[in-house]
Amino acid sequence: MNIRADSPFSRRARWTLLACAVALSACGGDSDSDPVGGGDPDPAPPVARSGGWTHGDLHVHTFQSDDAQVSLESVLDDGFDRYQLDWMALSNHLRLSGRDHTGTSLQGGAIPFSRGLVDYEKPYVEQAQAEGRYQGKTVFSTVEWDMPSHDHVNIGIGLDDPYGEDSLRAVAQFEYLFTNRDPVLFDPALVASLSDQTRAYSTHADSLKALAWLRDRHPDSYMLLNHPNRYMNKYTVAQLREMNDLAPEIFFAIEGMVGNQMEPDRGGYVEAYTDANLTSRTYGGTDYIVAKLGGPWDALLGEGRRIWTVANSDYHFTTAQGRYSSGYAPGEYAKTYVWLEDDARTPADLLAALRGGRLFGVFGDLIDALDFQAEGAGDGAVMGGELSVANGDQVTVTIRFRSPESNHYEYPLESGHRVNARPVVDHVDLIAGDVTAPAAPGDAGYAEAANPSTRVVARFNANDWTVGEDGFATITHTLTVTGDQYLRLRGTNLAPNVAGETVDGEPQPDRKVDLGNDAARFDAINARNYNDLWFYSNPIFVTVEG
Repeated sequence: MNIRADSPFSRRARWTLLACAVALSACGGDSDSDPVGGGDPDPAPPVARSGGWTHGDLHVHTFQSDDAQVSLESVLDDGFDRYQLDWMALSNHLRLSGRDHTGTSLQGGAIPFSRGLVDYEKPYVEQAQAEGRYQGKTVFSTVEWDMPSHDHVNIGIGLDDPYGEDSLRAVAQFEYLFTNRDPVLFDPALVASLSDQTRAYSTHADSLKALAWLRDRHPDSYMLLNHPNRYMNKYTVAQLREMNDLAPEIFFAIEGMVGNQMEPDRGGYVEAYTDANLTSRTYGGTDYIVAKLGGPWDALLGEGRRIWTVANSDYHFTTAQGRYSSGYAPGEYAKTYVWLEDDARTPADLLAALRGGRLFGVFGDLIDALDFQAEGAGDGAVMGGELSVANGDQVTVTIRFRSPESNHYEYPLESGHRVNARPVVDHVDLIAGDVTAPAAPGDAGYAEAANPSTRVVARFNANDWTVGEDGFATITHTLTVTGDQYLRLRGTNLAPNVAGETVDGEPQPDRKVDLGNDAARFDAINARNYNDLWFYSNPIFVTVEG
């Protein structure tokens, strides 16, 4: 729905000193490392465009998820008014819920999500619209589904009109068909209308059936893979290929920059901290699938698959009962930026833009704009796009980014006291990988989770970019194309070698913050997160003609 009405040496004290130091040095620092690769002094002309960057969150919970502790009103107020998001996807669990959107217990007992959507979420959003709140903002409903035999995915159904009657009915149908809810919880007429369809909620094959159902019946829908490696062996890369082959317009995104960043185990990645479980850790807050250079995401991109990465909050609460912490509010720490054309602000517009791939994810407001383009032989392409060139042609890559004056780092946590630390990019990596034909099911390559060709083509620091009056840092780099490839970016506030954080520029596994004092633990987690900021772009594909 488019809402338009527009102790001194105690452990605690030591962490206090650390956090104060972080306030001065975290979120920034210049690098003295030498650049890698050559530069081009003349920027390529910008690709013609209209529109601008918008930012939002695709993974936000409210009281209607029984593990959340925030009202719908507070979520929207924080996201839209306090942190100035442009759009937001509400994504409560596709489970039974015993509370309404305000946290009030339901007298008749728990109800299915689809009923709570109709009885509570939709009316509140419509009321807010009628009252003229959240002017110019876009909000819509999705569900976080316990995908059979896997983990959580967000399903957005019917984005042409997400609160319309047809979409609401489709959500109820999906919940009935692809969960084990008792049929008596649903409208008998809806159950009767689905008598010719078999319920499916146990196996990987059932997951594929649900994907096909969305593809065939509700193509204005999507599936987002949430915190994919939170638990070991929940997905194989072959299964990801299978899902993308089955429904490429439905499954095209991975929550690589995961939410729940205020968990002691960053992102809620709670598998034992052993070498055997290193794939089930975050690296600079980012899931291994995306953070590992030449890892699973690069293996998928190396087949030319249009699978993008996003950044979300997975917001349930920040702290609760003074004992627990979970994640940041929507817009506070994690953002996904999506380029939207002028006057294109509906959920359907957002879905089209997400599919197009002109988007990037960022933590802690390290940057708030990123123009990334490749230009050759008079043609150009931006993130998500494809540039066609002749073998041996030179391609000029232009990178323009901007950092805001400050981010939302607070000390102490939830005190309202802004540190006003300015985020500073230390370096930006231009990464390339070769693209080959997609592996076929049954081939050995279908299970390949690595792309050995992936490499850092160039590393740029402040010695390599110029900053204009508009605050944008500009980098150019020229490379010679000798085969099909993709180009992508990552950037960080950390130098390439920081003990416990980076080695030769590669992010290292995040460590658990394990302090007995609750408040000290909260502040230490917060300092950890704001001292370790990243952004990841999505790729540009460069294809050799013929």
